[in-house]
Amino acid sequence: MTLAHILAVDDEPAVLALLQHTLQKEGHLVTVLSEASLVLDTQLGSFDLILLDVMMPGIDGFTLCRQIREKVDCPILFLTARSMESDIMEGLGVGADDYLTKPFGAGELRARVHAHLRREKRERRNIYSVGEAYFNLSGKELIVNERPVPLTRSEYMICEFLALHRGQVFSREQIYEAVFGYDRDSDSSTIVEHIKNIRGKLNRLQFAPFETVWGIGYRWK
Repeated sequence: MTLAHILAVDDEPAVLALLQHTLQKEGHLVTVLSEASLVLDTQLGSFDLILLDVMMPGIDGFTLCRQIREKVDCPILFLTARSMESDIMEGLGVGADDYLTKPFGAGELRARVHAHLRREKRERRNIYSVGEAYFNLSGKELIVNERPVPLTRSEYMICEFLALHRGQVFSREQIYEAVFGYDRDSDSSTIVEHIKNIRGKLNRLQFAPFETVWGIGYRWK
């Protein structure tokens, strides 16, 4: 059983091999990348923890952390040979959760990762990513390809509900009850109109996550 999906980013092949070998033995699924620029092309919301080297060519770890912190709600741990207090403070200041100084042993790596994953078992409340979109759950905002979608509150809540239950099919009655509750003075047929409006807005961004399952309802693909 996979315990967690972990992303490891480092330009040193030996370090990536150590990270992958050590963490996979613990039952984790580990994705490794040797170039920081490739991180922006991944589905960041699928990761439960990110290990990020600081000293990398092109985009350094601090810069990359700033770019992805608003898109992910998981722990980010820096890997670096730096040990000066000012560097540690800078790393934490740009959104990292912890700092692992090279060289580190397999035991320390396992213990640090386990500690953060254990604390992270709480529900994510800020950011939820799915494909090309991510949701600001606290701000009730949907972002697609870095652009905010001008949804009404009802439209946003429908999107959030379906995205959080990605792949599951819901009837319009089930969507209505989940989003509005039983007491709202309206009819579940309004869901059809809401989804029509949502599709129109998302289509303008060339994004079509809704699938109609004829005779049953809708799902977020």
